[in-house]
Amino acid sequence: MHTQQHTARRTVARIENKLHLGPDAQVDDKSMWFTPRDPALTDPFLALADDLFSEPGFEWHPHRGLETVTLVLDGVLEHGDSIGNAGTLAAGDVQWMTAGRGIIHRELAFRNERAHVLQLWVNLPAEKKMVDTRYQDLLAADRPVVERDGARVDLVSGAVGGLAGPALTHWPISGSVITLEPGRSLDHALPGRDRAFFTVLSGALTIAGRTVTAGQTAWSDPVWDADADLSVVALRAADADTPSVVMTFSGPPIRQPVALGGPMVMNTPAEIRQAFRDFQTGKFGDVPRQARLQYR
Repeated sequence: MHTQQHTARRTVARIENKLHLGPDAQVDDKSMWFTPRDPALTDPFLALADDLFSEPGFEWHPHRGLETVTLVLDGVLEHGDSIGNAGTLAAGDVQWMTAGRGIIHRELAFRNERAHVLQLWVNLPAEKKMVDTRYQDLLAADRPVVERDGARVDLVSGAVGGLAGPALTHWPISGSVITLEPGRSLDHALPGRDRAFFTVLSGALTIAGRTVTAGQTAWSDPVWDADADLSVVALRAADADTPSVVMTFSGPPIRQPVALGGPMVMNTPAEIRQAFRDFQTGKFGDVPRQARLQYR
């Protein structure tokens, strides 16, 4: 029997303002678009950091139990890790790193010049927290782009308009960067079961009828409609002089306990303590002795 697919219209549950934290020992400037103060509200996402750094940046440090998705906004990011990856990423490039059972990595400004990055922490379910580590470069030039009337959707993961983003994911995450010309509209489709966020990097737009401006993130909770496999959220850029740019990611909530311990994300405090013991006893591998990347 053929059943017609039902598409639900999404709403915005809440809007958050970016929290400016300023410089610290690692970065020249830091903000948090959202934090894991209430992980159930943002599940499956944990945090979105905005870092601008020259030196020292983020020297060798461990992670377990999560994935990090890093978008370079400006400058050049130099990276290295304990499974042998090393290289640079330029503006528009994305790095998708699965920490899984344990990785040690660093993120620096190439030549100690300048890097401006957004880093999203994506949680993993209990049965995936100890998967093998994995690293993916998702270069801007290689990612598929959907272009419609005054709208550009740069795909990182998931599918839009018959095209799929290149990221391999352990949890079904959809992600893209959307650019809307002034006054233009887009119905952005995503699975009805997903929780989604829309972070406005520049400009202003209405999201499901709510005005959201640069420096704000709009959240849309799962659509509780048994017939809705798909959902759409209506985006419309303001009538302004410049385009509006919004980064959006979505995924189904994991609905498991979250234990946070700095760079480790597990389900219980005991698992956090074990993660640090494993790191300290060398089970994440040795801290790399990798030299800085050379340049001419």
